[in-house]
Amino acid sequence: MSTNRTDVRRLAQRGSNDRNAAYEILDAAMVAHIGIVDEGFPVVIPMLCARDGDHVLLHGSSKSRLMRNLAEGCNACVTVTLIDSLVLARSAFNHSANYRSLVVFGHARALRKLEEKRAALEKFVDHLVPGRSADARPGNAGELKATLIVAMPIDEFSVKARRGPPEDKKTDMDLQVWAGEMPVFTKFGSPIPAPELPGDADVPDYIKAMIPDR
Repeated sequence: MSTNRTDVRRLAQRGSNDRNAAYEILDAAMVAHIGIVDEGFPVVIPMLCARDGDHVLLHGSSKSRLMRNLAEGCNACVTVTLIDSLVLARSAFNHSANYRSLVVFGHARALRKLEEKRAALEKFVDHLVPGRSADARPGNAGELKATLIVAMPIDEFSVKARRGPPEDKKTDMDLQVWAGEMPVFTKFGSPIPAPELPGDADVPDYIKAMIPDR
């Protein structure tokens, strides 16, 4: 939904309200930054995130100031940024980055039922490591009680992205300076076993599948 808050004013051609693009950004992200106003002061906190349909899922301690505010339905802003490459121009001024970003405004709803919370936690685990929730012990009643989980609708949002090579001035094109794009990747390394792990506990296939160049 387009509103005054979601209209992209600076470089408006990079903005959109494409819902599928918003979903793709969230599905590729591990961390979101959550902004609220608490006691008259802005607070922005990084948190792990996941998507459940057309909602952003966030979770934390039931004693967390941020989570309590979100559960009470305060005004909130969720932002996600993915850096795809650094863009090196011939001039320092025109250096940039290729990126995809999402901003969501709205009010979150607290998940209260145990089964609803348990399903949301499985979403978190499988978002980070697909297939993991089938292996790990599910949260018990005490753990779920100590956890606040909120769902924020992806309704009032905007997507902004930059793609492509540097945009040099014509007067700089003959400079003998290398220009181009430097792709940025996030990769997983070799798994490090936890202390006291049983000797016959092999690394699961779904984890091996996440390791590049095996």
